[in-house]
Amino acid sequence: MTEPPLQTRRRLTIVDYICFGLVGVVIAYAVYRVSDVLVYNWNWSRVFNFVIYYDEETARYVPNLLLEGIATTLRLAFWATIVAATIGLVMGYMRTSKNLAMRMISRCYVELVRNIPPVVFIFIFYFFLSGQLMPLIGIDDIDKNGAFVSSSLFYVMFGDPRLFSNFVAGALCLALFEGAYITEIVRAGIQSITKGQWEAARAVGLSPLNVLRDIIFPQAIRKILPPLAGQFITLIKDSAIVSLISIQELTFLATEVASTTTKVFETWIIVGAMYFVLCYSFATLFGHLEKRAMRTRR
Repeated sequence: MTEPPLQTRRRLTIVDYICFGLVGVVIAYAVYRVSDVLVYNWNWSRVFNFVIYYDEETARYVPNLLLEGIATTLRLAFWATIVAATIGLVMGYMRTSKNLAMRMISRCYVELVRNIPPVVFIFIFYFFLSGQLMPLIGIDDIDKNGAFVSSSLFYVMFGDPRLFSNFVAGALCLALFEGAYITEIVRAGIQSITKGQWEAARAVGLSPLNVLRDIIFPQAIRKILPPLAGQFITLIKDSAIVSLISIQELTFLATEVASTTTKVFETWIIVGAMYFVLCYSFATLFGHLEKRAMRTRR
């Protein structure tokens, strides 16, 4: 079976330029309404100081609250994706299993997440995790002055040690939520492999585990990775939900900045731009890697 030809980049047409123009008109009209009708005084510099500011003592620019929020958002997305991918791989396999009990467990998990609003789901599991699971596994008892906890590596990976328990609870909540959607991605990837390959592998004496590890997963992973990359971008945006449970990611800190400066429009426009740049950068990167992988296979 031959690989589909690589798609060439589509050039902008007159319709695209018209759409860009209409968006510009809408933005200009919104700015006019805010400035003239609501008599709003724009002050971008006041909000930009919460992105990065000049420290006179060190004579250099230092990241402020909003950049720290971006860092926390990336940490949440990274760890939640790892845990969610692990859950998705296990549950995705269970969804395709011949064992009825395994299929029912994974189906109940997926349907539970799908049919509960994300905010309600986050509240339920956060209060369970923070109130029951965190003390049980000893997260609250970690020595905040330990060598590793006090190191810069720990701060890069997990942020402020004093907020480690909240960070873990927030990451697990996101992972449990996103894991259901990754489960369906994995299930679809496994089921895309023809039944004949399963039968041929079993016919030569391979065990079910070896069939899955050596035959099915290497092929399914090619179809799983592109939507999994998209799910990572979705998780970055969904991380805003955990601001409701006081996880200090970008949206939570943006709320604090807007309340402190009273510059609501500037704050949320800047935060929206930061989310856009972050997500668009990852989308471009993943698209480039996918095209490169397709060229390698060809």
